[in-house]
Amino acid sequence: MLIGFAGLGRMGRPMAEHLAAAGHTVLAYDPIVAQSPQSVTLVDTPAALAATEMSISMLPDGAATRTLIVDGLPAVAPGHLHIVMGTVGPVVVRELAAQSWVEVIDAPVSGSVSMAETASITTMVGATTAQFERARPVLAAMTAAQFHAGPAGSGSTAKLAVNAVLAGLSQAVAEGILLAEAGQLDPATFYDILASSAAGAPYVGYKQQAYLAPESTPVAAPVSLIRKDLGLALELAQRQQLNLPGARAALAVLDDAIAAGLAQADMAQVLTALRRSNQPMSRETGSTPQQTGALS
Repeated sequence: MLIGFAGLGRMGRPMAEHLAAAGHTVLAYDPIVAQSPQSVTLVDTPAALAATEMSISMLPDGAATRTLIVDGLPAVAPGHLHIVMGTVGPVVVRELAAQSWVEVIDAPVSGSVSMAETASITTMVGATTAQFERARPVLAAMTAAQFHAGPAGSGSTAKLAVNAVLAGLSQAVAEGILLAEAGQLDPATFYDILASSAAGAPYVGYKQQAYLAPESTPVAAPVSLIRKDLGLALELAQRQQLNLPGARAALAVLDDAIAAGLAQADMAQVLTALRRSNQPMSRETGSTPQQTGALS
């Protein structure tokens, strides 16, 4: 199949490569990236993607996604299906799905860059049953599991709910490490205990090095990205008149991390932001948090 792909960032690039490896012909567009993998063909304008049967966007926000579809894909053939795989929120997706000239569904993903590279990420799809069945073989080339969450926008809702949990879990792990340090526990020993405990979710296991050795661990999901997603989740909660105190607390810590210059650091470095915020309190009580080179 001839497939258009917009967005060759850290997640999008390996996803486009997986499509090509599965036998699809991929036309790729990125407003910033000047080079593409050899297996895909880079095009100069998003309008070139209109010639494809199906297109995919893996763009950073709703504004970029809206511009791509409204301005870049006005001349698609009838039946063209566009899959929004970036996390943009259900409001934008439903607005775009209401357009008359193009079919739009959403299929945001859950997982890290390394999981995208191995096609082991999960996607949550908002589409009709017919659209889901049409898109699923293409999605299966890039993801390990595909869940039909409901109509257009449902995939984005599911993604925001997942990332609200993820942000809270990230903060909880950091707080657990701080508490263990305060009690003079070795951080690595405590982390092994945590990973084997009832709280040992998969996230705890695969983020161990991001918490314990951040200086030598590649960034999987930056603070700025999870902050963007959690902000969208809280916007959705506000629309539904929901009070999510845990999510609001996690957002405040993410904002602190960004203010501390950690926007592009891995999301596990909320630990650094929390440690810094606790130092003044420790000085007031005459104690200093246990410091290690691996956790600074």
